Amino acid sequence: MDTSSIDQAYQQVQTEFQDVANSIQALAQKLQAAAQAGDANAKEWLLDLKQIALDVKDEQIQVNGLLQTIHGFVDNTNQQYQQQYQQMPQQVVQQMPSGMFGGGGGRGGLLGGFLNSGFGRAMEVGAGIGVGEDLINSIF
Repeated sequence: MDTSSIDQAYQQVQTEFQDVANSIQALAQKLQAAAQAGDANAKEWLLDLKQIALDVKDEQIQVNGLLQTIHGFVDNTNQQYQQQYQQMPQQVVQQMPSGMFGGGGGRGGLLGGFLNSGFGRAMEVGAGIGVGEDLINSIF
């Protein structure tokens, strides 16, 4: 799997989470309108929807935590490989496939490509996917 595939999959997950948020918001607006029009059940359903939104938010927090853990693992593995690469005798380094670990230190090679991908950068800065507190507060 290459970094563009990872970025594409990450974008799809972000899009799906945004679709969920939009669906929750649309249903909340309908329920608010029904409640204002006097539907006694709509207020109760709105509270149920709020609980669903909070459950979705909790799930998204867990997904973000998992993605950040995976990113941290890859980053640590990359750093270990970079250290090992720098300590190898020069003759062994010359026999290795080009681009395997980078070579100039930093974030080169296979793992470095992953870490420098859109997904990798998003995880590094703590960017997440989610319904978010603002959306929940704006709906309810």
